[in-house]
This record gives sequence, structure tokens and C-alpha cells, in this order.
Amino acid sequence: MIFNDLREFIDFLEKKKELKRIKTEVDSVLEISEITDRVSKKNGPALFFENVRGSKYPVAINLFGSYQRMAWALGFDNFKEIENKFSSLLKPDPEMKLKQKLEVLFDLYKLSSSKPKEVKKAPCQEIVKDKDFSLFDYPVLKTWPDDAGRFITLPLVVTKDPDTGKQNLGMYRMQVFDEKSTGMHWHTHHDGAVNFRKTIKNNRKMEVAVAIGGDPVTIFAATAPLPYNIEELFFAGFLRGKPVEVVKAKTVNLLVPANAEIILEGYVQAGDERIEGPFGDHTGYYSIAAPYPVFHITCITQRKNPIYPATIVGKPPMEDCYMGKATERLFLPFIKMQFPEIVDVNLPLEGVFHNCALISIKKSFPMHARKIINAIWGLGQMMFTKFIFIYDEDVDVQNTSVAAWKAFNNVDPARDILISEGPLDVLDHSAPRPLYGAKMGVDATKKWKEEGYQREWPDEIHMSEDIKKLVERRWKEYGLE
Repeated sequence: MIFNDLREFIDFLEKKKELKRIKTEVDSVLEISEITDRVSKKNGPALFFENVRGSKYPVAINLFGSYQRMAWALGFDNFKEIENKFSSLLKPDPEMKLKQKLEVLFDLYKLSSSKPKEVKKAPCQEIVKDKDFSLFDYPVLKTWPDDAGRFITLPLVVTKDPDTGKQNLGMYRMQVFDEKSTGMHWHTHHDGAVNFRKTIKNNRKMEVAVAIGGDPVTIFAATAPLPYNIEELFFAGFLRGKPVEVVKAKTVNLLVPANAEIILEGYVQAGDERIEGPFGDHTGYYSIAAPYPVFHITCITQRKNPIYPATIVGKPPMEDCYMGKATERLFLPFIKMQFPEIVDVNLPLEGVFHNCALISIKKSFPMHARKIINAIWGLGQMMFTKFIFIYDEDVDVQNTSVAAWKAFNNVDPARDILISEGPLDVLDHSAPRPLYGAKMGVDATKKWKEEGYQREWPDEIHMSEDIKKLVERRWKEYGLE
């Protein structure tokens, strides 16, 4: 099922008994965060806070906080279906029948033609505030005690490439500075930052719009690691199977999701920065305060009774983990298309998605693992991966206990560890310098003689099949059930 807006998704979750309404008055400063963290850690439901102190608007949170809810958000019945979305497109079977090949071609056509549909009238513009407005009207959360203030945590930030006119949709946290301005925490590698640098070469100001809320696929698309030239709204339209409706913003020349709850319109300009942070981040640590552009809001449009969606990040597992795992599954076929020897990839929750990758491969030549290690470091946002472990194809990398056992037994530190230097995520506090530092690749595969291993590699212990069947057949006789 594809949802047209946030409200449809919330109603669906409530019918599935996956959403809990909280009628008790709660505070958007820390209290909602603590409640949500406890529920999230127990794999609990989405939460809808109806009575938030100091605001007339409700807060919806933890909407994507399970594998099942994440699958529903993207239009799938279960999480395992996500990977199949691109598998048939990117790896067609040569034995496919003509009808199957035509279906693949049609899917590719839909991907290229999923242009957003512009409308003249939109729910997100039912109310227009171009003079008397304040960000403090909304229940923006302060999530951790040492945060510098309240942060908008689920924004869809719309910017435009001044050369191509293509729009970008990114998700960057926004610290509320005052009634009409926020920080714009885009890292130097982010597309929003790229568009900003391009724009200010010829113009001091860049128009920006921020959508809060919208249909769940579009929210997810803002987090997707797409190539720079692919627009997130096109991608969302493909995943939805129908275009995303957009409307022209009131005061800036940008198209915004028509079914969003709230739209912030304004600008950032060259040389206008302010210290932003600290902020309790998805690494489980506070990110350090640093200067970032100031977003000046000139107009707010909204629904008549908007719902304020939010998320909190911190020590995993939390809601962002499930969004990250959906990205892992959805984009795995793209990785396999470039490197067919890759069997599976696991970005474990504890690695917060940019610190660790566990990868199994069909090893076919000496030092094959090192080829994949270096290739992954050259692959888009995978360049930030600080630790890469490579395993043989029979290793289930989704089982982190098995993966750890294999690595601890198979790796010789002098022979199998590759240290390199390159870009790191800006949130990596371990590196001696920001943005880049050391990374490690680990070859945990069985070693060949051609790789310098001259001993006899031992066989792994397995019970014989006939004994396993015997015990299985006689299990009740043992009285162990």
C-alpha cells in the first residue's frame, strides 16, 4: 500500500495496532525523547503525543522504528521484499522469457519518467504566514541534556543546482536559533552544501525550502545516498509507482511536496554562519559545535491542523537504524551490479552505518578481498566506511556472532589487515583531523597458497548429516522437550 501523506500512514499504523496515542501532557524538552528512547529500545510502537506542553500541535515519532513499519512505509508487506525492488532491473536473467524482459524494460521506463506532478492547490498551503510567525509555535524537540537547543530532526531540505536547475532533497538537522532562523547542518559532502557553494559564486543568497512531513516514501528518499544527478523526488515517484505531487512555494522558486504538513521558506547566504551544536547524534555521542550557515525563514505555510513529525537519534538501536537498514537492502543490487562477486553486505547497527561493513564474496583469485576493500572505499558514500571485513561466500554476514568468530579465527594481523587513509564521516570523532583519517580493511577469507599461506588450512567442524537426522528423529525420546 502506498500512502499519499503522513496522516494515511499514521491511520494505517493505528489500525495495525502499531501506533500508541499518548493523551497525557508531555514536554517537548527531553521528556518526549526519554519516552521514545525507552519504547524504541524495546522495539515498541510508533507514538503520537496529542498534548504537548506549550504547543497546540501533536508530535508523531518512531513511525519508522521497526523492520515491519519500515517495510510498510515503502509499500512492502515485509522487510525482505525491499531488496527485490531493484534486483530484476539490475541483474536480468539471460534465461528470462520475453514477457519478463518487457516487464523489466517497463520498470526502467517508470524510473526515468517518474517526474513529480505539479499542482496548483496543496494541503501544505492551507495557511500562509508571511509576516507574523514563530518557530516556537511548533513542538520542536530538545532530545538530549547537552544539546545546544531544540532541533528539527526530520526536515526535507529543498535546494537547487544553479547550473542544471535540478532540485535536491536532503535531510540535515536544523537547530532553532530564534523565532525565524535555524542552523543548516549540511556536511561538506552533502548535495545541499554543493548547491550552496555553486550558488554563492554568483549570488550571495540561495533560496531554500524545508518540508516537514509528507508521504513516508518521500521522507525516506531524502535520506537515500543517490548519485548527485538523480533527483530524490523522481526516486520517490518510482518507489511509489506514481508521481509525488509538488506545488510551487509561495516566496521562493522551488517546488515542495504538496502533502507535507509544514513548509519553511527562506534563504541562506554567503558569510552568514553561526555556531551550531552540540547535538546528541546517531553515533551515540555529542557532535561537536561548529559554524554552519544560518537559514533565514521568510514565510511558513502549513495545513490547518498540522502534525509535527520528529525522530530522535542516539545509541543504537533507534529509529534511524531501520531507515539505514532499508537503504542497505534497497541499494545492495546496485553494489552487486558493479561487483557481481559480492554475495551480501551487512552494515551492523553498532557501526552506525559508516563505521563498519561486513561483506561476503565469491573469492576467485588471490587477494580478491583486497580488490573489494579498495573498491568499496571508492564507492559513493561507502568511502566513509572505517572498517571493512571480507568473508567467504558461505559466511552469513547478517549473523554478527558468526562473522566475529570467523574474523577472530581466520585473520593474521600482519598479513590480512590493510590500513589506508581517506575521507571519513564528519561525525567520526576518533580521527585526529576532521573529515579524513585512517581506515582498515580486514581479509577474513580462507587463505590460499597463492597468497603465501603454506600450511594446511583446517576444516571447519560439522556434524555428519546421518547423526543429525537420527537425533532429530529421536529427540522426544531423550525427554529434553
